[in-house]
Amino acid sequence: MTIEITNESGVAADETKLLRLMEHHLAELHVSPEADVAIILVDEGAMEALHVQWMDEPGPTDVLSFPMDELRPGTEESPTPPGLLGDIVLCPQVAETQARDNGVSTEDEMLMLTTHGLLHLLGFDHAEPEEEREMFGLQRELLTSFALRERRRRRP
Repeated sequence: MTIEITNESGVAADETKLLRLMEHHLAELHVSPEADVAIILVDEGAMEALHVQWMDEPGPTDVLSFPMDELRPGTEESPTPPGLLGDIVLCPQVAETQARDNGVSTEDEMLMLTTHGLLHLLGFDHAEPEEEREMFGLQRELLTSFALRERRRRRP
């Protein structure tokens, strides 16, 4: 599996933790170890340009997902085949503002947004109430299991 992380935002980010997060989530979702995904951190100007171009909405947003091969989560018996998941584009500056508004750390907001972006790459959406419950429920489960794994990892 290739997980490429590129930081063009000018803001420091824990890329190693983002990598661990993505590895964890892909394993939990039974995505082929040969699948590829990119995480790109951009500044507000670049994010605004993408937001206008692809969503026809003004201003920067927090995360955009660009799926490629339309892969879906697999199962233990039948993992997702190899392929190109796509790109997750994050804006740390927007994440920082949202984190402050939500009373969480910027790092936690970035982890949540990365998870959210991955779920969009895997075909999840939240346009309808039932879809929203499913996607946000899975998002919480993934973040909780990652946090537990991180705690165990730090124990001596």
